[in-house]
Amino acid sequence: MFRGTHRHSLDSKGRMNVPARFRDWLSAHCDGQLIITIDAQSQEGERCLVAYPLPTWEKVERRIAELPSNNTAARQFQRLFVGQSEELRLDAQGRVLLSPNLRKFAELDKELVLVGQIDKFEIWDAARWDTCQENWLATANGFAGLGDLVL
Repeated sequence: MFRGTHRHSLDSKGRMNVPARFRDWLSAHCDGQLIITIDAQSQEGERCLVAYPLPTWEKVERRIAELPSNNTAARQFQRLFVGQSEELRLDAQGRVLLSPNLRKFAELDKELVLVGQIDKFEIWDAARWDTCQENWLATANGFAGLGDLVL
């Protein structure tokens, strides 16, 4: 589904090209429909957006709907994650228009990095991605706690 790291530019209108490999999958499996929202679990300095194919989003949404409405953390998460989500469709050139609200949250400038995450992909400001990646690589020994997952 969604693998790899792809660098793209945001145009002056806020449109983002979707990598051909991602675009092909989206077109074949969900008619180019996707949901983009904020990463509500971002750590400080790691703000990004998350893009879900519509069928995957619908599964996520069902799980979120099952959260207890009397749980304050669940309600806050729902308000941020679902409340900031936007339903988009690829245009004829394979682009999506990122709203000013989404761009502001992730502090997206001109250069972007799209990072495949198997069933979804993340959208990062390129400079922030580069910094975070360096930090993660510097502390990669912390991955040992994942056991056999790390090959």
